[in-house]
Amino acid sequence: MSPCISSYLTKSAALVLLASNSPATAFIAPQPTKIAKTSSRRSPTCLHESKDNDRARMEKSWEHMMGSDWREFRAKLVAQEQDMVGDTKNSATKQASSSSKKEEKIGNFISGAISSIFSKGESSKEKEREETVSPTAVKEEYNDSSPIDIFDGVDVGGATKFSKIQINSPCDDPFMDEEECHIVYDEPHVQIDSHRWAHPLYHVEPGCILIANEKLGGVFHQTVVLIIDHNENTGSTGMVINRPFPGNLIKIASDTDSNIDLSLKMAFSKAPVSYGGPVMQDQFSTLHGFGEVMGSKKVCPGVFVGGSSQLMQEVRRNHLHPTEVLFVKGHAAWVPGQLTREIEKGVWYIAAASADLILRYAGAPVSKDDNASDLWADVLSCMGEKYEDIATTHSGRGDERMLP
Repeated sequence: MSPCISSYLTKSAALVLLASNSPATAFIAPQPTKIAKTSSRRSPTCLHESKDNDRARMEKSWEHMMGSDWREFRAKLVAQEQDMVGDTKNSATKQASSSSKKEEKIGNFISGAISSIFSKGESSKEKEREETVSPTAVKEEYNDSSPIDIFDGVDVGGATKFSKIQINSPCDDPFMDEEECHIVYDEPHVQIDSHRWAHPLYHVEPGCILIANEKLGGVFHQTVVLIIDHNENTGSTGMVINRPFPGNLIKIASDTDSNIDLSLKMAFSKAPVSYGGPVMQDQFSTLHGFGEVMGSKKVCPGVFVGGSSQLMQEVRRNHLHPTEVLFVKGHAAWVPGQLTREIEKGVWYIAAASADLILRYAGAPVSKDDNASDLWADVLSCMGEKYEDIATTHSGRGDERMLP
């Protein structure tokens, strides 16, 4: 990774850690409050909560429209760096190929000169052709470079494809140097699909995902786990997001042990349900992209957990469809240091991914490029390089399966 990008990401990570310095809380499914029967006239409290919900929804929409997703910005930087590395490799390959061709031409000239000395009975036409090839001509051809590369301006006078003419002052931001300003404010030449992007991470953070190693068996085989909380002192919590049950909430909650409220069952009767992990399987949590309503938590831009009672109000107001909320049964948990040890042993791949990939089973749109039935393989494919090979080799079972 280039020094300027590393410096910027380091400063960004420090700000994130500073903002989230409070101890991580255990991930407990929201306890829905029972709704008492009321008259048709809405109370002031209900009106106030509705306004708060509307504000949460608008804030989420504004954040999306303004493009203020710092994770997506980081993904663009990663894609740009990968493109720069690829250009370097291609340039080295091209130079090696060009050098090989020039050496071949010199070899052909020497071979032709030797054959002209020792061969006899050659036609005058062939002699004239050989005489037109001189060492001076070969030397000029050897020293000539590709006109396409040189007239593009790349590598001329130390210029690169990122070189720009400065019109105004280099940078007015007191917290960044000139190179970091260019990284932040210049339009990146590499664009990503905001709907489906994923890239490797080398640290755990709330909102990242863990992709199970292809060798991992048991209930976590080929799972994708969304990290909700992570703290080296208190441990980590997360939820599996790619194990949908064959049935909706009313069926799953009725067939299994759960403490879910009847009013939630009825309001979200058609909501999808997913296996979330082996811990506290009688508890249900909610994963959605509606907004940071009362009782919910913003895990990362565009992704929220909790707030089921407020979401139920939005369903009744027809502002939210039940299929846009994923009910997650159980969750995963790690004691302090456990997740770090598992990652060091290669049990998990760490990645950042788009909100639409994380909310695949919570009503997010699905495009023709998506592998709609295999989120594990889809995320690995988006990560590219060796991860794409892993997805191609080991995919096939899909997300819906019988748990061991």
